[in-house]
Amino acid sequence: MAGAGTVSFPFLVVFIIIVFYFISCLKILNEYERAVVFRLGRLIHFPKGPGLTIVFSFIDRMVRVSLRTIVHDVPPQDVITRDNVSVKVNAVVYYRVIDPLKAVVEVEQFHYATSQLAQTTLRSVLGQVELDDLLSKRERLNHELQTILDKHTDPWGIKVSMVEVKHVDLPSEMQRAMAKQAEAEREKRAKIIHADGELQASRALADAANIISTNPTTLQLRYLQTLTEIAAEKNSTILFPVPIDILAGLMKR
Repeated sequence: MAGAGTVSFPFLVVFIIIVFYFISCLKILNEYERAVVFRLGRLIHFPKGPGLTIVFSFIDRMVRVSLRTIVHDVPPQDVITRDNVSVKVNAVVYYRVIDPLKAVVEVEQFHYATSQLAQTTLRSVLGQVELDDLLSKRERLNHELQTILDKHTDPWGIKVSMVEVKHVDLPSEMQRAMAKQAEAEREKRAKIIHADGELQASRALADAANIISTNPTTLQLRYLQTLTEIAAEKNSTILFPVPIDILAGLMKR
């Protein structure tokens, strides 16, 4: 017969099972994690965590939700712009879960749902703009995409903080056409600058002529200066100085 101070073997086994059961019910959640718990199928109306959390194995079901910002790379989308140009566009979406309960209860697989919504929104928004706006007004388009996505994901407890159009892949024919257009624009600006320079030079020459015409001595000094500049060069130029008085009669006429 066992003594009064001894413990029976079945009681010891049951005690060990209970200890291991309670140990298995202990869950550790990181600082950036929250646990959405369903007890007998019903939602507990507050997320658990961070730290040590008790979740009963047989009656509770726990879903871990990360609160960190998620970077989602939207795959390239075929987009036809408003001016009928076919391009491939990909983007990156930054979002995070702000309400874990809604993210689990209101939508199935909120990561997949957000990804599909980003793809369809990217195609619909960029299909309403022209190619020039897509290339030059990217900041405005990013803000419009972020506003639309944030509005649709708000009932899911998800906050879209940023959307960036990352790359626009143009067809080779369109790239050649844009290169020709840019070259034509540069030639146009060069001709305008050259013509403006000619206009300014002609105005300066006209002003100089008006100044010289008021004083004949100025013309003679300019004539002598020109002779000096030509004679200074080591060349075979032959100079025949002509008195400026001979030309005075022609200038008066």
